[in-house]
Amino acid sequence: MREAVDAFADHLARVRNRSAHTVRAYVGDLVFLLDHAARMGCAEVADLDLGVVRSWLARQRTTGAARTTMARRAAAARAFSAWAHRAGLLPTDVAAPLASPRAHRELPTVLRADQAATLMQAPALVEDARSGAPPEGPRPSRICPTAPVGSGQGAHAVLLRDRVLLELLYATGVRISEACGLDTADVDHGRRVVRVLGKGSRERSVPYGVPAQRALDEWLRVGRPALAGPGSGDALLLGARGGRLHPTAARRVVAGYAEAAGLPRTTPHGLRHSAATHLLEGGADLRAVQELLGHSSLGSTQIYTHVSVERLRAAYRQAHPRA
Repeated sequence: MREAVDAFADHLARVRNRSAHTVRAYVGDLVFLLDHAARMGCAEVADLDLGVVRSWLARQRTTGAARTTMARRAAAARAFSAWAHRAGLLPTDVAAPLASPRAHRELPTVLRADQAATLMQAPALVEDARSGAPPEGPRPSRICPTAPVGSGQGAHAVLLRDRVLLELLYATGVRISEACGLDTADVDHGRRVVRVLGKGSRERSVPYGVPAQRALDEWLRVGRPALAGPGSGDALLLGARGGRLHPTAARRVVAGYAEAAGLPRTTPHGLRHSAATHLLEGGADLRAVQELLGHSSLGSTQIYTHVSVERLRAAYRQAHPRA
């Protein structure tokens, strides 16, 4: 069965053009399924049937697997079954009738516009606090746990990097992997757009505003040259050691400044949610927001309309005398 797993992974990556994350998730699910099938007496892929797949999913349900996990694993089973049937490994597409549990979609947590503005100012306020300069806004409520130690050129460069990271994430709504994957050539300064390579290798252009442009200009003029080294390549955002900024480090940066500013727990994806919600609340067209976010389905974007309606309903209950 190992050969089937490897061939399926190659199909997902090369033919279906799925991301490395999706390939890892689907292959992990498939190994889990085939292990369950082997314990039920299936010696090879051809022995797999709908009953085995359903018992695999039922077992996970009894052990408390989340509905989103169940939905993904059912999708992985259907994808493998269809591929194996086309490849001649299964006599029929056994998982085709498999129903997928509807994933529970919670409303995303978003920052208010004033909270987002506070987060954007956090690196500059940390810099002011270190230099002793009078702050232009309220000081952070506590020391940022991810801010660089010291006041030298390297520390200043990292703060500039943190500032441009936050500005770009909120201005464009890009995913954290997309932001960390940007190269310097992907930035069109004249038109103020970035070229983003998203899921499924789909390319899109996303605009950004003047504050992000200012942060980019200072980063490229002062910050990036101070951190750049032999391993920097063309990466736009660099880590403290000069390599391309890793998404895990970027998540720590966002969470650290949000904590320092006394804001609710915030992630890069939370900034993406916030950007989409604020665009819609400002009157942006839903399909335009879909294009900006790189969603292949409008249904993925429509969740942000629910957020806006909930905020409107909350404001109505608070302010209307007959609410």
